[in-house]
Amino acid sequence: QVQLVESGGGLVQAGGSLRLSCAASRNIFSINTVAWRWYRQAPGKQRELVAGVTVGGNTNYADSVKGRFTISRDDPKNTVYLQMNSLKPEDTAVYYCNLAAMVGNYWGQGTQVTVSS
Repeated sequence: QVQLVESGGGLVQAGGSLRLSCAASRNIFSINTVAWRWYRQAPGKQRELVAGVTVGGNTNYADSVKGRFTISRDDPKNTVYLQMNSLKPEDTAVYYCNLAAMVGNYWGQGTQVTVSS
């Protein structure tokens, strides 16, 4: 079993920045991790993929966050980050990290990000 613990959410004004962190309770290579991903879900909307990074280092981003958000990994710490700059009110959502591994698919508990106008 793998637990993911997220941190870094909060309230920020439009144009501001936040960095989300998500730490796994086990060595990600011991469970044959394929990729880390960040998703978000706004009230009344479906959960959407925000960004992803494979163990090989390939990244992908939703069009709505390209150029503003950056996903990165710290493998020795079994942690993934989401740096969010130039935040907009429409970025307001609960953000979830996801770890896709050969042995399973794991989710964090979610962290609230609120961007005020």
